[in-house]
Amino acid sequence: MSDHIKAIEVPVNPQIPELHPGDTVSVHVRIKEGDRERVQEFRGTIIRMRKGGNNANFTVRRIASHGIGVERTFLLRSPRVEKVVVQRGAHVRRAQLYFLRDRTGRRARLKEKRRS
Repeated sequence: MSDHIKAIEVPVNPQIPELHPGDTVSVHVRIKEGDRERVQEFRGTIIRMRKGGNNANFTVRRIASHGIGVERTFLLRSPRVEKVVVQRGAHVRRAQLYFLRDRTGRRARLKEKRRS
């Protein structure tokens, strides 16, 4: 890698573990409201992972009240992401889980993968 690219490369966030599509995660994000800052938790399933250096990101989907789906994309190297906790992994056969957008309830379940 050239020196110019290394100069603008952002360091990897050590609070983010290895993530995979289908994992149920809890993302703790720092939010600024006026002059105050607080940490907000966003819990859901990873439906997409995008690799690519500084632009690497992942999308988390959760079901809010009244069955409305909410998706949020987080940058992997962002200093705003305080920490990510993996609650459970799932066995999936796709890289992008967009089919979960059409499913609700029991049909949206993913088979759990036991990690040792």
